[in-house]
Amino acid sequence: MTIDQRQQHYLDAMGIQRWSRREHAKDDAVAANELTAVEVLAGTATDDIALLDWDTLQARVAGCTKCELHKTRTQTVFGVGDRNAEWLIIGEAPGAEEDRQGEPFVGRAGRLLNAMLLSIGLKREQVYIANILKCRPPNNRDPRPEEVACCEPYLKRQVELLQPGIILAVGRIAAQNLLKTDTRIGALRGKRYTYADTGIPLVVTYHPAYLLRSPKEKRKAWKDLLFAQQIYLEKKQ
Repeated sequence: MTIDQRQQHYLDAMGIQRWSRREHAKDDAVAANELTAVEVLAGTATDDIALLDWDTLQARVAGCTKCELHKTRTQTVFGVGDRNAEWLIIGEAPGAEEDRQGEPFVGRAGRLLNAMLLSIGLKREQVYIANILKCRPPNNRDPRPEEVACCEPYLKRQVELLQPGIILAVGRIAAQNLLKTDTRIGALRGKRYTYADTGIPLVVTYHPAYLLRSPKEKRKAWKDLLFAQQIYLEKKQ
């Protein structure tokens, strides 16, 4: 099967028609190893999140009780994927299935996200996927500002550890929180942004769950993916 044939296959999986690793330094995490298990799991150590390595950070998240969401979660959803990935996909918050499985973007929306990534030649295992929130809001309601604020240091540390080449913000909630704006997602699409003060380019696209409800918008998402790929490739040159 040729490259064009494979790409068409992935586009078919998305339900649209086609138009005619690097190594990371870990020296900054040395101090985190001095934390005791009790401190990590209880979340009592202060102002040290920027020193945590991947495993210690994940343990901290698993034991987090900073907001009320810890009372209703089944488990936290830390993130999944290649910890040396060039692409970081950031969504909104875990849903019911994510809360049960402990992994972001599963179910129908997850399968569509996989197809979206494959349409630009990326497998799920080659990217890193995380959410704005690490716990599921009850009844899948929108995250509250104070909940986002509690989780933000965890996400920032994930970005620092990963140092991705590009961030893809998936959905309105993710885009608005990452960019600190209330602009509607339609107006955020098609533009290059930078995440915080990192210099890492960020591109906005629709959430797979929205695309399942509004399949006519899939072509726009395809354009967003091509745009993100172009920015990423230009940055690597």
